[in-house]
Amino acid sequence: MLKDFKPVLGILLRFIIIYLVLLFAYQFFLNSEKGLGLDSFSRMIADQVSYLQNGMNCPTQLYDDVKNEQVWFYVKDSYTTRMVEGCNAISVMILFVSFVFAFYKGAKTFVFVGIGLVLLYIMNLLRIVGLNIVMADHKEYGKVFHDFIFPAIIYGSVVVLWLVWIKFFALKK
Repeated sequence: MLKDFKPVLGILLRFIIIYLVLLFAYQFFLNSEKGLGLDSFSRMIADQVSYLQNGMNCPTQLYDDVKNEQVWFYVKDSYTTRMVEGCNAISVMILFVSFVFAFYKGAKTFVFVGIGLVLLYIMNLLRIVGLNIVMADHKEYGKVFHDFIFPAIIYGSVVVLWLVWIKFFALKK
């Protein structure tokens, strides 16, 4: 009976191991930067969001709050949002990578993960830009966009990438 479940258990075990290894590696990274303010990866994203917004004629400045490990976005003459570690989408990327590698298919797995991570990174940048614009121009919709619409977009992107991986790569004979 257990033989019937062996492939499924193998996939599940690979997913759990990869997820835990990546999660612990990320936590080690965060711990290594403790007390220095917002972690360097999140800060890089905040800088890129500021650059994009300034390029879109949406004047943006960043203000570091080292003690609270966050960066504030000052957009159009007001503090609109703040960037914290959870805004960098690393947890979403870890889930994505773990799932795709659970269905490992050789070199194309690495290519797909690389392309997927770039797409998720871009989606996350656009998500933060969108949230800043909503908060600067239509603050009354901010909670709905932050809590529902933008998470649906980023998680929806992950689900679409997973479906593409399964349908066109992982289960293809």
